Amino acid sequence: MSKQQPTQFINPETPGYVGFANLPNQVHRKSVKKGFEFTLMVVGESGLGKSTLINSLFLTDLYPERVIPGAAEKIERTVQIEASTVEIEERGVKLRLTVVDTPGYGDAINCRDCFKTIISYIDEQFERYLHDESGLNRRHIIDNRVHCCFYFISPFGHGLKPLDVAFMKAIHNKVNIVPVIAKADTLTLKERERLKKRILDEIEEHNIKIYHLPDAESDEDEDFKEQTRLLKASIPFSVVGSNQLIEAKGKKVRGRLYPWGVVEVENPEHNDFLKLRTMLITHMQDLQEVTQDLHYENFRSERLKRGGRKVENEDMNKDQILLEKEAELRRMQEMIARMQAQMQLQMQGGDGDSAVHGHHV
Repeated sequence: MSKQQPTQFINPETPGYVGFANLPNQVHRKSVKKGFEFTLMVVGESGLGKSTLINSLFLTDLYPERVIPGAAEKIERTVQIEASTVEIEERGVKLRLTVVDTPGYGDAINCRDCFKTIISYIDEQFERYLHDESGLNRRHIIDNRVHCCFYFISPFGHGLKPLDVAFMKAIHNKVNIVPVIAKADTLTLKERERLKKRILDEIEEHNIKIYHLPDAESDEDEDFKEQTRLLKASIPFSVVGSNQLIEAKGKKVRGRLYPWGVVEVENPEHNDFLKLRTMLITHMQDLQEVTQDLHYENFRSERLKRGGRKVENEDMNKDQILLEKEAELRRMQEMIARMQAQMQLQMQGGDGDSAVHGHHV
């Protein structure tokens, strides 16, 4: 009876090849299987086309039942936070996109406190992530931290408004700000370039930190380097949004129809929509890394410092309370001593009077 030989493990690769060059493929497969998460915040005054632009960017309808309030409702309206999450799949790659909208921003007569709600929301997401990260089950942490904020600037002014400056300065250490000039089809090309330059000058003047695209690596191809250069030169992005399909030059395009012609959303000669989308998609990973390594770490270290100082403050408060109570006790004792002295004086005065009266009798 012949003994069956065990099947040998055959090396599929060529001799001298270990195989760890295949690791990126493993990471790729795992990432595709897990899917990606991204949170985008949009901030700007009402009527600047924020919702239209988001729907145009991701070819989806995030706000099917939106009701636009009237002027009377806006007078006392406070800023709200509306987070809409949608699962987008493209060629087998899943993206869990959360868009955080801020209706009511800049609508009220007094806008002094209108961005406190937004800052609280950003901090709450950091706090939640810190809590989940410190918990027992850390395998399935949902990352709702805000990775990018599109800040919409009105095309009708002469640069940044005081509210724009105050808001961006309040959040620039918490989130990646990408300035966007809305409704760019209201500007001529010269006006657009002038406004872009003015906004960049004001951002620099007020020391506002916006998101800067990383430089292309030296080993990247020339096309990618040129694309990065063009994207950097386009900031702030001047965009037009539209979900309507219009026939132009014999083909269907998304755009806006005017009596004098069509503004094509995806035509780089008409606006920066394509550049904005390219920036967001090609640098999505970098936006997440900057959020993790810079903004979240800043929050985390501040939170830990504040946590430590909190205990010190509590001890200081206890000491202060004890000192105040001791001072109050001393005051009470002094007051009692004074009252006793007054009573003794009165009693002595009373005895003297009775002695005089007795002598007369």
